[in-house]
Amino acid sequence: MKVAVVNSRTSLIIDGHVVDVAEASGGSLSEAPSEIFSQWSGLTELAARGIDPAGHPEVDPSLFELPQPAPGQAFGIGLNYADHSAESGMELPATPLVFPKFGSSIVGAGAVLGIASETVDWEAELVVVIGVDCFDVAREDAWSVVAGLTVGQDISDRVVQFEGGANPQFGLGKSAPGFGPIGPWLVSVDEFDTDALELDISFTLNGETKQSSNTRHLIFDVPTLISYLSARVLLKAGDIIFTGTPSGVGWGRTPKEYLAPGDLLETTIQGIGTLRTVVAAR
Repeated sequence: MKVAVVNSRTSLIIDGHVVDVAEASGGSLSEAPSEIFSQWSGLTELAARGIDPAGHPEVDPSLFELPQPAPGQAFGIGLNYADHSAESGMELPATPLVFPKFGSSIVGAGAVLGIASETVDWEAELVVVIGVDCFDVAREDAWSVVAGLTVGQDISDRVVQFEGGANPQFGLGKSAPGFGPIGPWLVSVDEFDTDALELDISFTLNGETKQSSNTRHLIFDVPTLISYLSARVLLKAGDIIFTGTPSGVGWGRTPKEYLAPGDLLETTIQGIGTLRTVVAAR
């Protein structure tokens, strides 16, 4: 099941068409994005009916919005691929390296990324979307609290991120407006083999591949991250987790590469889709 917000209305994406859930359910489901997680089981039942998408409008990428209500909490996980740790010159963490991505940075597919710095970098990431309020979740139960997965880009201003020297400002460097695009839709967990989540993940900049890996290389997998976080904070429905990026970021290259106005960022994850972001001067 693919759930999106199109024209500010909750929709299902079926075979390249947009199905408005309020209309398709005869009004039993709300069109309001704020109700996505409270009516998740209803969305699942609607999708299972086998709706014929004929007659429904075709997907128009320009109409996609943030595919969920704005998250109350957005967590970033640093250095969660060994090859990225190596290119960063940092040791592998013994426990998940967690930082906040403040809510004002989270935007949907197609949002313009405004930058005012010459040191803004890309990071392609799998994003986990929590579906229910939960605390102290056992690792073996972790997938039961996940609504779905989506594509994310953890945009980072490297100067701001490291301006603290030995005390880097990860959260501040990664939370400017537009620095957390996700989308274009949420894909429900039942679409994946969660016993062995092995999804290809890639990133292209203006059509040139910069990152290419697979989620099987995550150091701390999704259940571990959920168990770790929920043992420390209350996770709420709609909270999101950026699970980390593989090697190939601009900061790790020689010479270093950064984003510039006019750039097109495309992050693709197998089984989910492609998130596109355009860069502009702020």
